[in-house]
Amino acid sequence: MTPGILILLCCAVGLVALLYASVGHGGASGYIAVMALAAIPTISIKPTALVLNILVSAIALFQFSRAGHFNWRTFWPFAVTSIPCSFIGGMVYLPPHLLKPLLGVVLLFSAWRLLFRQRKNQGPSTPPSIVLAMTIGALLGLLSGLTGVGGGIFLSPLLLLLGWAGTRETAGISALFILLNSAAGLAGHLASLGNIPAFIPWLALCAIVGGTAGAHLGSRHLPLTAIRYTLAVVLLIAGIKLISL
Repeated sequence: MTPGILILLCCAVGLVALLYASVGHGGASGYIAVMALAAIPTISIKPTALVLNILVSAIALFQFSRAGHFNWRTFWPFAVTSIPCSFIGGMVYLPPHLLKPLLGVVLLFSAWRLLFRQRKNQGPSTPPSIVLAMTIGALLGLLSGLTGVGGGIFLSPLLLLLGWAGTRETAGISALFILLNSAAGLAGHLASLGNIPAFIPWLALCAIVGGTAGAHLGSRHLPLTAIRYTLAVVLLIAGIKLISL
């Protein structure tokens, strides 16, 4: 990789981290798109995205939980099944041409629902049943490990659209969900392939800077409507990139 490409890649990663962290996400789908455009070898993309996801989601978790936006009862049923499934998914290589279009369609549908189909009932949120949450968690964990995306980009619209969590609470829950699933997916990847690209430290530094700024803005300063629309834009961009790449 030439120095010029590395600098551009670092700048792009920092911007992605800022945008995604403002809604409690790690940014993996954005990193995957950026690295694909930069012609990074496929074998390096998933572990890099997972490492950056872990760093940025940890920052987002700290900011949103410190501001009081987290609900353990809603979180744990999703996590208890997603973590082992993410580890399993991390050990599997699935051809991108099969999985990316499907994931892209799901993301675009979620963005459309957030933008144009608002929940009529704006009362207190109600967590899903434990069995339902564990079932969904297993599926999202497997997708997380297979793709290196983290799973929160699918969990967030579910929590919001079905009234399972409020806007900022969704960001806090998603941050820890992404952190744990990314760590499990990375562990599975290392157990299977064992490679970590040498350029990761440079990207990590930029991700930390962008993620810190984004998480601070999202947890304390951005209005709820702005967070919701930001999440919709994130889903829209990620969906288009997954379908087009």
